Amino acid sequence: MKKGMVAIKKITKGPSTVLFPVPNVLVTSCLEAGNPNIVTIAWTGIMNSEPPVVYISLRSEGRHSHRMVKDSGEFVINIPTASQVRIVDYCGTVSGEKVNKFKETGLTPVPASCVRAPLIAECPVNLECKVRQVLSLGSHDAFIADVLAVHYNEDVLDEKGQPDLDKIRPYGYCFNEYRLVADKLGSFGYSKKG
Repeated sequence: MKKGMVAIKKITKGPSTVLFPVPNVLVTSCLEAGNPNIVTIAWTGIMNSEPPVVYISLRSEGRHSHRMVKDSGEFVINIPTASQVRIVDYCGTVSGEKVNKFKETGLTPVPASCVRAPLIAECPVNLECKVRQVLSLGSHDAFIADVLAVHYNEDVLDEKGQPDLDKIRPYGYCFNEYRLVADKLGSFGYSKKG
């Protein structure tokens, strides 16, 4: 070891998906002749800025939501608030093939502006998405999608019309636990300010 370096003991484990936190979202989908569905997703994120491109990753075998997103080619990412964590957990534990999740949770479907899948009224942020590519990766398929429109509930915007994270209260998923995203640590570029 080089002089001045601190020894930190590392323990090596096998490969796994230990990125954390990951966002918790509710994804809605709808086929032309059917009821809309809601599924809880933690495997989601941003892939590109211009044009805005996001992805969701769904288990491919025997999943109702997977078939709906694949067949319709579109979906809505609904970002819940911390007060909705019980609903989010529920939507991830029951199948939309057997349960009408809108009815069971009391969530309100609202027509989207560009896609057939509804927005969830109670979720403070909604992203309408159109699938551009599907990547089969093994246990999951990644649905890469263009963001066609973004909606905010008025009550989560600040006086400048920008999203206020203290009002949205997003949270993440870490090792089978839901964890609140809190405490601002800095802003982009703050390390360069003297």
